[in-house]
Amino acid sequence: MRRPVVLFLIALWLLTTIVFVWSVANRRTVLIHVMSLADPPALLEVESLEEGVAWWDDYFTLEWLDERTLAIGEPRFAQRNFAYLILGEDRAVLFDTGPGVRTSLRRLVEEVTDLPVVAAPSHLHYDHIGNLAYFDEIALMDVAGVRDQLVDGVLVPTPDQFLGQIEDYTAPRLRPTEWWPPGARIDLGGRTLLVVHTPGHTPESISLWDEASGYFFAGDFLYPGPLFAFLPGSSAADYRMAVDHAATLLPTHVRSYGGHGKLDSTRAPALTRRDLLDLGAVLEGIEDGTAAGGSGLFPRTYPVNGELDLWVDPLD
Repeated sequence: MRRPVVLFLIALWLLTTIVFVWSVANRRTVLIHVMSLADPPALLEVESLEEGVAWWDDYFTLEWLDERTLAIGEPRFAQRNFAYLILGEDRAVLFDTGPGVRTSLRRLVEEVTDLPVVAAPSHLHYDHIGNLAYFDEIALMDVAGVRDQLVDGVLVPTPDQFLGQIEDYTAPRLRPTEWWPPGARIDLGGRTLLVVHTPGHTPESISLWDEASGYFFAGDFLYPGPLFAFLPGSSAADYRMAVDHAATLLPTHVRSYGGHGKLDSTRAPALTRRDLLDLGAVLEGIEDGTAAGGSGLFPRTYPVNGELDLWVDPLD
């Protein structure tokens, strides 16, 4: 074989190897770029609502979980996001604000309550902070170096935190007025929320535990459907630690309300402590190599129970 041909083949092999290694090392970012090539999904049509669920305009849905807790759904958005308005006697918390398909969420909240409202995200993905900048009072999680990202009082999520490139969203400029560290107790007047750090889906993810009501507002930490632990910043090991911590905190009667609803329901997505324990068992099996039923290369999917699956990075 002639020398130029040999050199060409060696160069081609080296290039192929470099591309492969780079793709593996940056597989999560590559996946996000691939996902961004598709057109954003169109809004869904919802023919009917279940009992106890009502429309607010033709996009948001309202479901009162009790007289002080409102689940706000977006069943026409492909990811079927849910936010939660948690009312106390003196003020209220809006936990998550959806993707911002409609920017009227603040007006909705103001029609529901006259209380001062602080908006707080469970994490910084685009589908949870889309309306956040429209609120005057914003609380951010004081975890994972998030506070260090402030520049002149403004925080702009990084591309890996935001992931808005998937659907052509631009990261908002956020001016936080409060910082909530893990273990903080948020006093709403006659109602207290405990801030719980629940990483795994993202490093900065938090949940809120309302012990008196028995409600755990979990964001993307726990909801029916596929749980994502393969995105930039995700970690199956962190997920397991967060699940173990939550399991020591939450009682048998807990109702866990997540950030995404079921495809066949317009009700708020509720899970139980049993679902949390089942998730922990799968995460433990992944860690020690005994988890069964995994399928796919990247992400790799493991069934948890009839309510949820776990999607992980097999090289994590």
